[in-house]
Amino acid sequence: MNGLERPSGLNRVVLAVTGLVLLAGGGVVVAETFTTLNVLRPDAPLVPGDALPPTWVWYVAAIGSAALGLLAIRWLVAQADRTPKSSTWRYDTEPGSGRTELAASTAISPLLAEIEAYPGVHAVHGTLAGRLDAPALALVISTTQDGEPGAIRHALVAEGLPRLRRALGVDELPTTVEFRLTGALGPRTPVRRAHREQAPDLGAAPRDDRGPAPAENRIRAV
Repeated sequence: MNGLERPSGLNRVVLAVTGLVLLAGGGVVVAETFTTLNVLRPDAPLVPGDALPPTWVWYVAAIGSAALGLLAIRWLVAQADRTPKSSTWRYDTEPGSGRTELAASTAISPLLAEIEAYPGVHAVHGTLAGRLDAPALALVISTTQDGEPGAIRHALVAEGLPRLRRALGVDELPTTVEFRLTGALGPRTPVRRAHREQAPDLGAAPRDDRGPAPAENRIRAV
């Protein structure tokens, strides 16, 4: 599992565990309702005694609820931005003679410009994340109405990605591509007329600027 798949993997694990806990709780309630489990008596109280709990219990419950709420909000915010963070790479082949740094966002700029020039591409966003010895690329490509994702992917695999791998000096570059179909018009998309053509008046004779029609083509209404 690379760096791009870790958030989705964690989401699946958390959702699976939460679902199992809810299923187990629901199963216990159903079993008790139909007297199949018989662990709790119907007339048994939920908590022993009728005295109010200590004050610290209310504080712990409030703090725990606030923490769960903040974690839920953090999780929702994380779903809106799933793009991994970019980093700065260091080429320290000879530390004694100097150091060379390259921002991953700068390294990916030529590839993004190349993809935007592909036919059918409306916009493209990408992030190059990970370490220099284990990079990972994430692309989001928005296409026009006449865009062909298959052709765009073929050009990316055949030209764009090999050129980026050679520039970075890496043999492998795991890439995730997400296509988004938009309503943007491409150069090959015909533009529809903004106005509707007015229906002809059947009661009036059609206008012909080329002069009177030949006798054999004239139609007289009776």
